[in-house]
Amino acid sequence: MDRDAALGRLEQNLKKFLYKSDEAYIDNLLSLGRSRLEAERLALWDWPHGVGLYGIYKQYVYNGDESILDYLEQWYDSRIAFGLPQKTVNTVAPLLTLSFLYERRPKEAYRTIMMEWADWIVHAMDRTREDGLQHRHAELENPGELWDDTLLMTVLFLAKASVLFDSQLYRDEAIYQVLLHLHYLSDTSSGLFYHAWSYERNDNFAKALWGRGNAWITIFIPEFLAIVECDAPLAKFLTALLTRQLESLERYQDESGLWHTLIDDPSSYLEASASAGFCFGYYQAMAQGLLSPSYRAVAERALKAIISRIDEQGRLGDVSYGTNVGLTLEHYRTIRLEPMQYGQALAMLALIESKIAEESGLF
Repeated sequence: MDRDAALGRLEQNLKKFLYKSDEAYIDNLLSLGRSRLEAERLALWDWPHGVGLYGIYKQYVYNGDESILDYLEQWYDSRIAFGLPQKTVNTVAPLLTLSFLYERRPKEAYRTIMMEWADWIVHAMDRTREDGLQHRHAELENPGELWDDTLLMTVLFLAKASVLFDSQLYRDEAIYQVLLHLHYLSDTSSGLFYHAWSYERNDNFAKALWGRGNAWITIFIPEFLAIVECDAPLAKFLTALLTRQLESLERYQDESGLWHTLIDDPSSYLEASASAGFCFGYYQAMAQGLLSPSYRAVAERALKAIISRIDEQGRLGDVSYGTNVGLTLEHYRTIRLEPMQYGQALAMLALIESKIAEESGLF
């Protein structure tokens, strides 16, 4: 399958996937005492949808197809009519794409929702010590915990809201959360990032260098810098972290082109969604002059491996299911593999960025 065919099939599959409920997720929420209505709302509006929608939006940025905005508008309007779920760190995620849609198709209902949720993040969201955003979601409270997931799921929207609504408060909060999370999640010996930090345990749990969590940061940093006008020292700090991460990842890449779900553990399975996020990061970093074009071989090996795992229906294989923080490394090795919205979207990001790099004459 060539790249254009793969991208087209991913997009079509993802558009259908975003309208489906995760029945296993609903059953789990019901077992935790959630009402049927709340469980259904969460199964229709949560972080997998947020990442998935961003992949669809990036396709619009690339090709300018207005029918994509039609799709996004219909998706959001139908979900808003059904009713949004409880506010959590993960249910913020769909608001990121909504903020970009609002710029092109403004609706007062969109503005009202985004302002309400941004104010909630700043004033009412659960906090850790040092005023970090606690990664509380629908299934777990996670008291005193910072997760790398939070940066993409919540902080990136808050950064965008600071620009949309000209809010210094939102901007300052977003920047503080970036600095706090990266301080506690950085593994300075490898240049990679741990999944989480616990103020209660005073440690990084199993010290898991989890693949997709690292990919969230790979994606987050350049997207954040594109949204927020950072002063020179902050921009230099973030780009240095990203560059070191990508340089470090090269030595862990499997001969297949993918990375393991525990990046430094070859006994853990190869995982495609994280690999797609890294592939995106390599192409974008080279395009921005942060990495030498010599890393092209790393990116192209990853791209080839990702395309080889897209089936005729446009589903990306070898994608790990949603992953809570584990107390042991074995926890990460046993997460099941299953096609997911975020896997589709991350593959789209990688393919789109590779096309942009090629068309810009980078190589």
